[in-house]
Amino acid sequence: MKCRLTGFFLELHKRIKLLGAVVAAGTLGLYFLSPRLFIILQDYLHQDLSFFTVAEPFLAHVKLALGTCLIIIMPWIIFTIWRALSQPFGIDKKVLSRYVFYTCLLFYTGTVFCYLVTLPFGINFLLGFKSEQLQPIISIDRFVTFVAMFIIAFGLIFELPVFMVFSSKSGLISRKSFEKNRRYAILVIAITAALLTPTPDVVNMALMGVPLYLLYEIGIMVLKIGSR
Repeated sequence: MKCRLTGFFLELHKRIKLLGAVVAAGTLGLYFLSPRLFIILQDYLHQDLSFFTVAEPFLAHVKLALGTCLIIIMPWIIFTIWRALSQPFGIDKKVLSRYVFYTCLLFYTGTVFCYLVTLPFGINFLLGFKSEQLQPIISIDRFVTFVAMFIIAFGLIFELPVFMVFSSKSGLISRKSFEKNRRYAILVIAITAALLTPTPDVVNMALMGVPLYLLYEIGIMVLKIGSR
C-alpha cells in the first residue's frame, strides 16, 4: 500500500508544474471575462453587494476567474489524477477511461445540482432572517468565495461513489466495511460538510451532508450490483 501511494505521488508530482501553469493561464484569461460572469451570477441570485476595501473588487474577480477555471479544466485535472493512479494500482486503459468519464459526470452533476437547487435555497433561507431592523450588507469578496467554494465542493463530494468503487476494486476498503461502518461514515460526513461549507451553520452543513450520505448509500448499492 505504501509503495502504491508513493508511486501515485511521484507520478502526480511530475505533472504539478504543468497543472499550475494551466490554472494560472486560465485564471488570467477568464479574469477579463469575470465582469460578465459576475453580472450573470449576481442577477441569478438576486444579490446587492458592497465592498469594504479598495482591493476587494479586484480580488473577488480574481477568485471568480480562478473558480471558473477550475470548473472548466476539471476533466483534465481528473484525468491527470487517474493517470497517476493507473500505474501503481494497475488500472488498464479501458477501466481508466470509465473512471475518468464517471468522475467527470458526477462532478458536473454535483455542480449543476448545487447551482440550480442547493445554492439558491441556501442563500434564500439564510437571508430570510432579515427584517426592517436587520438588513444584510453582503461583501462582494465573501459572496464570490461562498459561491465558488460551495459549487466546487458539491462537485467533489458527488464523486464519492467512484471513490468507493475504486477503493473496493483495488482492495483498500471492502464493500462489507462500507456497510458495517455507517455510523463512522456519518461522523466523517458531518466533519467533511463542516470543513467544506463556507459557513459553519447547520443549514449549509445539512445541505451538503444529506446528499453526501445518500451518495454513500448509492456507492454501496453500486458495489452490490457489481459483485453479482
